[in-house]
Amino acid sequence: MGTQMKRRSLMLLVAASLPAVLATQGAVAQTVVASPVSVIQGTRLDVVAEGEVVRVPDIATIGAGVVTQAPTAAAAMAENATRMAATVAALRRAGVADRDIQTSAINLAPQYRYGENVPPVITGYQASNQVSVRFRDVKRSGAILDTLVAQGANQINGPSLSVDKAEAALDQARTAAIATARARAELYAKAAGLSVKRIVSISEQGSSAPSPQPILMMAMKRGNAAADSAVEPGEQRLSVSVSVTFELQ
Repeated sequence: MGTQMKRRSLMLLVAASLPAVLATQGAVAQTVVASPVSVIQGTRLDVVAEGEVVRVPDIATIGAGVVTQAPTAAAAMAENATRMAATVAALRRAGVADRDIQTSAINLAPQYRYGENVPPVITGYQASNQVSVRFRDVKRSGAILDTLVAQGANQINGPSLSVDKAEAALDQARTAAIATARARAELYAKAAGLSVKRIVSISEQGSSAPSPQPILMMAMKRGNAAADSAVEPGEQRLSVSVSVTFELQ
């Protein structure tokens, strides 16, 4: 009888404890479910605004190269290498750093003579070598290009103008975009007889820094018939678009 009494007491203890355990598990499960923090109680307003800043481009990227022709491929490449070495040396003498000179393309192609009803005949070879040059003094880039041509460069492309460290300028555009969005929200709220309670969310739609249309000009020297090429940087507009959700009350 003693053993049976102990078993019965143990069963009663487990049975009595089970509801408490279930209740505790239920309480834990309930705490996991939480209402969203950003639930809007008032009126929702979505605003898309743009911020813009204007900068003068301070970097010009220009392609400069040499194109040569010769009866054989080896001769075309050899002449091209000699003239390209003089071109790069002129860039370095002008103060362009090695990090701002990068080979962008090297090509060698046969030249053909075509006739009616006959196969094309190779008449020679054309070699080309082009470097991408980054000028950190835009105003000097035109004069340096003239020097390159004098040293044997016969292919010029560009320029492409950009703003160095554009992210700092874009941050100013972001600040302007948020200020514009808030001002617009205030306007809508006032028109509706409400007030702006808070910003619920902000998302950046994108940023842009379109390249301006550069002007390559020929500036005449005083008292000299020769001319210098000149690159006019103009202005560049950097913009950021944001989407902002407000709660009005």
